[in-house]
Amino acid sequence: MSDAWAAVERLGRSPIASLFETEPDRLDHLTLDACGLHFDFSKTHLSAAHLDAFAVLAEAQDLAGARETLFTGGLANPTEGRAAEHTAERGEGAAGSVEQARQFHARTRTLIDVIEAEAFGPVRHILHVGIGGSALGPELLIDALGRDAGRYDTAIVSNVDGAALSQAVKGFDPDATLLIIASKTFTTSETMLNAASALQWMQENGVGDPYGKVIALTASPDRALEFGVDETRILPFSETVGGRYSLWSSIGFPAALALGWAAFEEMLEGAAAMDRHFRRAPIAENAPVLAAFVDRYYANIAGAETRAVFAYDERLRLLPSYLQQLEMESNGKSVRLDGSPAGRATAAITWGGVGTDAQHAVFQLLHQGSHLVPAEFLACIEPGHTLAPDHHDQLLGNCFAQGAALMAGRSSDDPHRCYPGDRPSSTILLDRLDPRTLGALLAFYEHRTFANAVLLGINPFDQFGVELGKEMAKAIDEAEPESFDPSTRALLERAFPLPEGMIE
Repeated sequence: MSDAWAAVERLGRSPIASLFETEPDRLDHLTLDACGLHFDFSKTHLSAAHLDAFAVLAEAQDLAGARETLFTGGLANPTEGRAAEHTAERGEGAAGSVEQARQFHARTRTLIDVIEAEAFGPVRHILHVGIGGSALGPELLIDALGRDAGRYDTAIVSNVDGAALSQAVKGFDPDATLLIIASKTFTTSETMLNAASALQWMQENGVGDPYGKVIALTASPDRALEFGVDETRILPFSETVGGRYSLWSSIGFPAALALGWAAFEEMLEGAAAMDRHFRRAPIAENAPVLAAFVDRYYANIAGAETRAVFAYDERLRLLPSYLQQLEMESNGKSVRLDGSPAGRATAAITWGGVGTDAQHAVFQLLHQGSHLVPAEFLACIEPGHTLAPDHHDQLLGNCFAQGAALMAGRSSDDPHRCYPGDRPSSTILLDRLDPRTLGALLAFYEHRTFANAVLLGINPFDQFGVELGKEMAKAIDEAEPESFDPSTRALLERAFPLPEGMIE
């Protein structure tokens, strides 16, 4: 791999504008259409020579082989000794895993039919408690697609801060509320505390059988059973589906309930279409792979530490938060698969916002700041509202103008009014935002993350880095302050009314 990386690193960097002059077919090589999405990577510093060198790197890293391992249920997650089978939830994977996912989906749909038939009584409110992938995915889907669904009032609660749960249940009728508990292990401390408090809220407000209004989404059904959830109300999913890749499984239940099963199926089909594109399209025409080449160029060649994502569509406002977990938890690693140091930057720091709000907040830094920040813009050709066309015209105009301005810049005799330009951006343009295109978009980001990991030789499917903080939080809960540093002990002493003498 070192020779292939060295070949990439030896290549020079030409201004983006000059690449359009020296490469007249640049748009042919760096724009493509797939699954209702248009991808434009042409306003980046990737030259034709870079594309060739990265293709050699992909071959040296056996991207094709790693991709087949992923799609056939092989050992894609070697540090935890298991497959990574989120694509099987969409019908692309090992036959046995695809069939199991189909059965789990059928069980999910049956439970939705039961709820809609009012077997749980009249249900008007959905309270979903989870954290990380158990909350970010469903919340994104419902916020993006459910604004006009009008089926249920839905609240997603992830933060253990009691203010979050208290606010969520304001205006909810406990008798008409369905409580969904989402936890892969059914031991996640924040989720289980929120679940217990939600059950207490129901009981204190006169619900005779709170557990009769509970649905569990988990890969550990036995623990849900022990918690008190009836077996018929437990929706399992496979242990080989990681949390941040789990919205396609029963974790997507609140979205399927809020949006309707037909919409959820369309989302799965859109993701499956992107699966097929990633699996079968040649490297030069493969959207996730080209996006990974862009990522690796800026993180490893240009030294950019962050990547900014701006959604020029209010319905995609939660996408940057969703991508933060997907990208940074997956690829925020410092060692390769064999345990050796990664030797180069891995995941960039993902951040972003919503256009046009972000233009009046952070774009000053993008245009004139001292940091190199590759930006990514997302927009939809079809508006998500019925107001005057001026709204959408102005929105899209701003989106396209920002990318053009970042690249072109503007010189001036006044240094304060000088824009250096030559700043990179990519654009993803959706025909429209519907379940199918959103499914394809999210699957694109999953495969982009995977392709980045393969190029780096790291494992995107474990997340041991989140465990240490959990262990230390448990030590605080178990009153073991002596195990902490003097600063942390002092903070504990200030914050908690601990018995005298417990803190040295």
